[in-house]
Amino acid sequence: QVQLVESGGGLVQPGGSLRLSCAASGFIFSTRGMSWYRQAPGKAREFLAQISSTGGSTNYANSVTGRFTISRDNAKNTVYLQMNSLKPEDTAVYYCNVKVVGNGYWGQGTQVTVSS
Repeated sequence: QVQLVESGGGLVQPGGSLRLSCAASGFIFSTRGMSWYRQAPGKAREFLAQISSTGGSTNYANSVTGRFTISRDNAKNTVYLQMNSLKPEDTAVYYCNVKVVGNGYWGQGTQVTVSS
């Protein structure tokens, strides 16, 4: 079955960086676009970034353009989110997402807290 496992979250000071990873299994990773989302307490889940199956095309939300970079390693079945210049408002649980046969799948999420 489809499994997504996020990792790399933690506590970071404002202006700092983190790299999140999402390890995927249960589908042919190299044939699927992947996305990152986040959800802050009391808020709706928010789209952040998307990458095509080959990695040749990416798309970002305005809120993270220029600070976050999505990438993937198809040999490792892993998608990454490099986050720079983090702000307190980036505090949230971060999720990766894939759509397989019309169904959307989510990982368990990884907590990112930006605080001094």
